[in-house]
Amino acid sequence: MTNTTGVKPHYLSLETGQLRLWQIGKGPDLVALAGPTLSAEPLAERLHRSLGGYRVTVFELPGIGGSATLAADSLDGVATSLAAGLSALGYRSFALAAFELATAVLPILQQKLVRRPVRTVAIGASRAQAWADRRLLPPSLEPRQDGTHLTALWHHLRDSHLLVPSDPSQPATDGEPLPGVAELDAGFVASAVAPRKFAGVWEMLIDGMAGLDASAEVVHVAALDGLQGALGGLSLEPSDMPLPKTVALPGDVIWYDYVETHRGRVHLRRAGGLGPPLLLLPTGGGSSEQFSPVVRTLSKGRQAFSIDYFGNGLSDRLDRDVTVAMLAEDAAAVIQALGFETIDIWGSHTGSLVGLELAILYPQLVRRAVLEGPVFISPDFQSDLLDNYFPPIRADKWGMHIPLIWNWRRDMFMYWPWYKVDRSVARQLGVPSAEQLHLYAIGILESGSTYDQAYRSAFKYDTASRLPLLKRPALICAGPNDMLVNGVEEAEKFAVPGVETRLTPTTVWWPDPDAALAAETYAVYEEFFNR
Repeated sequence: MTNTTGVKPHYLSLETGQLRLWQIGKGPDLVALAGPTLSAEPLAERLHRSLGGYRVTVFELPGIGGSATLAADSLDGVATSLAAGLSALGYRSFALAAFELATAVLPILQQKLVRRPVRTVAIGASRAQAWADRRLLPPSLEPRQDGTHLTALWHHLRDSHLLVPSDPSQPATDGEPLPGVAELDAGFVASAVAPRKFAGVWEMLIDGMAGLDASAEVVHVAALDGLQGALGGLSLEPSDMPLPKTVALPGDVIWYDYVETHRGRVHLRRAGGLGPPLLLLPTGGGSSEQFSPVVRTLSKGRQAFSIDYFGNGLSDRLDRDVTVAMLAEDAAAVIQALGFETIDIWGSHTGSLVGLELAILYPQLVRRAVLEGPVFISPDFQSDLLDNYFPPIRADKWGMHIPLIWNWRRDMFMYWPWYKVDRSVARQLGVPSAEQLHLYAIGILESGSTYDQAYRSAFKYDTASRLPLLKRPALICAGPNDMLVNGVEEAEKFAVPGVETRLTPTTVWWPDPDAALAAETYAVYEEFFNR
């Protein structure tokens, strides 16, 4: 659902991790807790449509979506994190609502709040209670090599909307409006970020429903359309208190952030809080999550961060025909929005081309650049890739896009290119673990139908004509098993002043690289950046 509504995401940095919220509207404050069936973004939009006149802020529960970094081992722990989030917002007066299974948190949360809500509303608790009475739990969500755990999760969520809560043999004829594909997809992706945590949170909420009736301070309504009446008679002043700035977490852990640029909202993965900045530019076709170990390792003494390109991961989805030059301009907008005057660049594959173009178009912004695996391909191969490499991916009400994404990404590790499944083009990388494949699949699922925009631009780019224009110090490199390793030899032929070429011991961002070879490769990067 990214960028389809006016709902704005934001991360609150707490002592133990980050809590993500979604906010929309102006007026008095209504804070809501999204349950695991309808995620925070579509719930915020529904609340805004049905109420109006409120500033709606919806939290993702710890363990789910952008709050998945927070521990979710107990209802008390979940309530503690939510109370810390509400305290960080600093709202002077607000109404509080919880949706379906999230209502189980209300009794404990109310006890922990320093500033109490003027009214607390449980929405759809009867549905959640019916699930609890028959102990409805998710299927096993342990990642599997065939990816079917994700298909099972999709159908578990879809059935929670379709079926009578007390009788799963019948379709429900009443209740909230059924979610469209976009809403269902948003809930699925948020739930799938950390599937084990999601399953644990669901079970914990099911068990916690028994304590809900003990709170006499909670007003119950059957559905969202009853919320307006439940809030009637309140005298709440409009609030314009801004959201607190997202700040670094302690240590070298990854923390997440959004930056608003004049081109759109960009999602970042960051590590480190002091020192010179380093921008990591990922490959195309997903989020930059698989590059988190690189961000973390290169953050020692630096402010390191990676971006999700527009159309990828959790950045805005823009309707445009993307070029590498556009991606470079997007990156420059991020650098400028963050207030950096100059920056070092590390880019791989698509990212190496974006880094190259950024250094050409904005040489004043780039100090040094590591460019791993730039694309040099023949015209015939380029045409073949553009025709066959990118299957159309659209969320489907039955989840039929899920096995497509999983198997497409899995085959990429076995064959180059993936669509020529033949022993002669088999890659000797090893099939990643189910957990690693899950991470890659989530990046594509987050990107949706625009996953290919940045990726496709790399195969259209004329590296040979652009490389001689580079005037900044650069290291062009690749690991020995990189399918784009020929870029090192091709780049060397140009003998561009200030550009070095070399093979590195390994590709550090591939799943489970050899630790010793990865350390040697990082040492190459460090030596280059420290000059």
